[in-house]
Amino acid sequence: MAASNYTARHLSVLEGLEAVRKRPGMYIGSTDSRGLMHCLWEIIDNSVDEALAGYGQSIQIILYRDGSVEVQDDGRGIPTDVEPRTGLSGLEVVFTKLHAGGKFGGGSYTASGGLHGVGASVVNALSSRLDVQVDRGSKTYQMSFRHGLPGVFDSGRTPKPEDSFTPADEKHPALQIVGRAKRGVTGTRVRYWADPQIFTPDARFSYEDLVARARQTSFLIPGLRIAIRDERRIPGTPGSSALTKRSFSMTAALANLLNSWPMTLP
Repeated sequence: MAASNYTARHLSVLEGLEAVRKRPGMYIGSTDSRGLMHCLWEIIDNSVDEALAGYGQSIQIILYRDGSVEVQDDGRGIPTDVEPRTGLSGLEVVFTKLHAGGKFGGGSYTASGGLHGVGASVVNALSSRLDVQVDRGSKTYQMSFRHGLPGVFDSGRTPKPEDSFTPADEKHPALQIVGRAKRGVTGTRVRYWADPQIFTPDARFSYEDLVARARQTSFLIPGLRIAIRDERRIPGTPGSSALTKRSFSMTAALANLLNSWPMTLP
């Protein structure tokens, strides 16, 4: 029964990514396959935006058998230096703060296809685990998250959401340098496991939708190569017995797109 003495102490305040986990439909529309794909589009669009800005010529999307998905690009790499207003690394800001990114008029992008800074943090909030690696300044940086919170996983060769996790603190910094990148090599790799507590049991990434979107995008950005690799081997699909791969790259852009459409004269 509702309390008759309704006062301010009865109000709930959800902050940051907690609100996303509590009301995911407000951010991705649904928690079925459509919402699952919506999250993936956001990560892909970040890579596409790099290509639109003239940085990066390759995007690779991998659907793993364990249900995770990875998006790789050779763009500039998400910034890893400290963002002055928050005191956090740029990487942590992008994945933990809503409405954060380089798409709000700061000069990093003149065109954008994503949710303008909401996407990466929302995907992180709705993932049981998310790992991101960045090649930048001849170093490879890594940051991991559980349910949107930064920390460090104790993983073997095969990472899993169930691996032992230590929240970030002074002894366990969220941003770690895990290797060296070749001089001039830059890029971002994001792998995440959608949270089964959030999404419906039948939610599934659509290989067909990915192929269609990749094909359309390749028409619009000349020279961009988009590759899709499906390792899931789902029964009843073209890749049920072996991994499936497709790649798209166009040079004539809109001319090829128009030529691909069937023309019927009245």
